[in-house]
Amino acid sequence: MTLTTARPAPAVRRGASTTREADGLAVASFVLGLLGLLVMNILLGPAAIVMAVLALVRSTARRGRALLGLALGVADLVVLAVLVTGNGTVSWSLAG
Repeated sequence: MTLTTARPAPAVRRGASTTREADGLAVASFVLGLLGLLVMNILLGPAAIVMAVLALVRSTARRGRALLGLALGVADLVVLAVLVTGNGTVSWSLAG
Protein backbone atom coordinates (compact mmCIF):
# COMPACT_ATOMS: atom_id res chain seq x y z
CA MET A 1 0.00 0.00 0.00
CA THR A 2 1.34 3.37 -0.99
CA LEU A 3 0.60 6.55 0.89
CA THR A 4 0.41 9.76 -1.05
CA THR A 5 0.50 13.23 0.32
CA ALA A 6 -2.03 15.81 -0.69
CA ARG A 7 -0.73 18.69 -2.70
CA PRO A 8 -1.42 22.14 -1.34
CA ALA A 9 -3.98 24.14 -3.21
CA PRO A 10 -2.50 26.74 -5.55
CA ALA A 11 -2.26 30.15 -3.97
CA VAL A 12 -4.84 32.64 -5.11
CA ARG A 13 -3.11 35.59 -6.63
CA ARG A 14 -4.59 38.79 -5.33
CA GLY A 15 -3.06 41.29 -7.62
CA ALA A 16 -4.04 44.30 -9.61
CA SER A 17 -7.13 42.70 -11.16
CA THR A 18 -8.76 42.08 -7.77
CA THR A 19 -8.04 45.63 -6.69
CA ARG A 20 -9.47 46.97 -9.94
CA GLU A 21 -12.62 44.90 -9.47
CA ALA A 22 -12.99 46.16 -5.89
CA ASP A 23 -12.46 49.75 -7.06
CA GLY A 24 -15.13 49.24 -9.71
CA LEU A 25 -17.52 47.90 -7.08
CA ALA A 26 -16.85 50.93 -4.89
CA VAL A 27 -17.60 53.36 -7.73
CA ALA A 28 -20.68 51.38 -8.78
CA SER A 29 -22.04 51.38 -5.23
CA PHE A 30 -21.58 55.15 -5.03
CA VAL A 31 -23.35 55.74 -8.35
CA LEU A 32 -26.21 53.35 -7.57
CA GLY A 33 -26.68 54.89 -4.13
CA LEU A 34 -26.79 58.36 -5.62
CA LEU A 35 -29.26 57.36 -8.32
CA GLY A 36 -31.34 55.51 -5.75
CA LEU A 37 -32.10 58.75 -3.97
CA LEU A 38 -33.95 59.89 -7.09
CA VAL A 39 -35.43 56.76 -8.69
CA MET A 40 -36.02 53.10 -7.85
CA ASN A 41 -34.65 53.27 -4.32
CA ILE A 42 -36.26 49.92 -3.50
CA LEU A 43 -33.82 48.21 -5.91
CA LEU A 44 -30.82 50.50 -6.08
CA GLY A 45 -30.43 50.98 -2.32
CA PRO A 46 -29.83 47.30 -1.46
CA ALA A 47 -27.66 46.88 -4.57
CA ALA A 48 -25.47 49.80 -3.45
CA ILE A 49 -25.15 48.30 0.03
CA VAL A 50 -24.12 44.88 -1.29
CA MET A 51 -21.58 46.33 -3.72
CA ALA A 52 -20.09 48.59 -1.05
CA VAL A 53 -19.69 45.71 1.39
CA LEU A 54 -18.08 43.54 -1.31
CA ALA A 55 -15.68 46.36 -2.20
CA LEU A 56 -14.71 46.82 1.45
CA VAL A 57 -14.21 43.09 1.95
CA ARG A 58 -11.97 42.96 -1.13
CA SER A 59 -9.83 45.81 0.24
CA THR A 60 -10.54 48.50 -2.29
CA ALA A 61 -8.20 51.43 -2.70
CA ARG A 62 -11.29 53.66 -2.90
CA ARG A 63 -12.44 53.02 0.65
CA GLY A 64 -14.05 56.44 1.00
CA ARG A 65 -16.13 55.94 -2.14
CA ALA A 66 -17.27 52.53 -0.90
CA LEU A 67 -18.27 54.01 2.46
CA LEU A 68 -20.19 56.77 0.66
CA GLY A 69 -21.95 54.13 -1.43
CA LEU A 70 -22.83 52.25 1.74
CA ALA A 71 -24.19 55.41 3.39
CA LEU A 72 -26.17 56.38 0.29
CA GLY A 73 -27.62 52.87 0.04
CA VAL A 74 -28.81 53.09 3.63
CA ALA A 75 -30.16 56.59 2.93
CA ASP A 76 -32.11 55.16 -0.03
CA LEU A 77 -33.83 52.73 2.29
CA VAL A 78 -34.53 55.45 4.85
CA VAL A 79 -36.09 57.65 2.15
CA LEU A 80 -38.18 54.67 1.04
CA ALA A 81 -39.35 54.04 4.62
CA VAL A 82 -40.28 57.72 5.09
CA LEU A 83 -42.19 57.81 1.82
CA VAL A 84 -44.06 54.59 2.57
CA THR A 85 -45.08 55.72 6.04
CA GLY A 86 -46.00 59.22 4.83
CA ASN A 87 -47.96 58.33 1.71
CA GLY A 88 -48.84 54.70 2.30
CA THR A 89 -47.38 53.88 -1.12
CA VAL A 90 -44.00 53.11 -2.61
CA SER A 91 -44.37 55.71 -5.39
CA TRP A 92 -43.87 59.42 -4.95
CA SER A 93 -44.11 62.60 -6.94
CA LEU A 94 -43.03 66.20 -6.54
CA ALA A 95 -46.50 67.56 -7.41
CA GLY A 96 -48.11 67.66 -3.94
